[in-house]
Amino acid sequence: MRDLASTLLSWDRFAVASVVAVRGSAPRPVGAAMAVGPSGQVAGSVSGGCVEAEVYDLACQVLSTSEPVLATFGYSDDTAFAVGLTCGGSLDVLVQRDTPSLRAALEASVAGHPVSVRFEAEGRVFTESWTPPPRLLVFGAIDHAAAVAEVGRFLGYHVTVCDARPVFATPERFPAAHSVVVDWPHRYLAATHTDASTAVVVLTHDPKFDVPVLVEALSRPLAFVGALGSRRTHAERLAHLRAEGVPEAALARLRSPIGLDLGGRSPAETAVSIAAELVALRHGGTGLPLSDLSSPIHRTLESHGTDLPQRRRHEGRTAAPAAAGHSDGVPGAQCAEVPVLLGAGPVPRDARVGLGLGGG
Repeated sequence: MRDLASTLLSWDRFAVASVVAVRGSAPRPVGAAMAVGPSGQVAGSVSGGCVEAEVYDLACQVLSTSEPVLATFGYSDDTAFAVGLTCGGSLDVLVQRDTPSLRAALEASVAGHPVSVRFEAEGRVFTESWTPPPRLLVFGAIDHAAAVAEVGRFLGYHVTVCDARPVFATPERFPAAHSVVVDWPHRYLAATHTDASTAVVVLTHDPKFDVPVLVEALSRPLAFVGALGSRRTHAERLAHLRAEGVPEAALARLRSPIGLDLGGRSPAETAVSIAAELVALRHGGTGLPLSDLSSPIHRTLESHGTDLPQRRRHEGRTAAPAAAGHSDGVPGAQCAEVPVLLGAGPVPRDARVGLGLGGG
């Protein structure tokens, strides 16, 4: 729902449908949302098209009655549902009206605060939590950086472009970036907060810029560190980094030459290649054509090997407790790390739901 926040806040009223549980194969994960506005306009998706029309009708009903609805959609060979998921799975969808507390939560999320809200329907309790978007730090104000910033923002990252040359590092050249910084890359990174979801992309091509910033980046537990350049440039870069004392274990984390092998050469094509590697690493993808694979298309949460916040949850570490005020949508102070979407109530064992709190 957070992805729709700006649109939802621009409407004077809305109904929003959220996927709260998934069983088997389904096109959209838990947390996917679709909203219907006051004039019948639609934003978002819960199924990629399979059940959108039915969910739209439910949203219109909820918009009129203000009564939440919890519905299940699936496919059954016995009854041959006209409305269902052709991929063979099933999902539960919660449809609810906007409220002042939900609007407050959306506003707080847009402002970058972690938020957790509770919803109730048909005797079940659901909690949806939003952490600030992951950061993408792009070093090197070249034409490739503009394309990387654009695709990074499209993927939901908070994008910063940094370069020491003020003539190149201007907001006009990088309209998709959330911020453009004029500073030496290593100095900016050393003074910048990062976490295990932060991605660093180095595009400078110049040892005096990229070696110091990579030394700093590889000393941090980041989600992704990649650098643009040829194989010869990469070999020379590794020699410089070893001379700077970077250990081999850290060098093994450097993804260079950056990007998947897509064959493109333009800045836009290179940005797609870099984004593809970001997505594959975050979700444990192979980077191979799906037509060459026989494994499930939609992986379970447990197979996502490199998303560190998810991995912490799977390792059994305690998620942040619901803070005071969460029940009415106001962000709490101790919400530094919160789970995604939590489903409470009787959910089948094969359902892929967010992990963390139970019912109550």
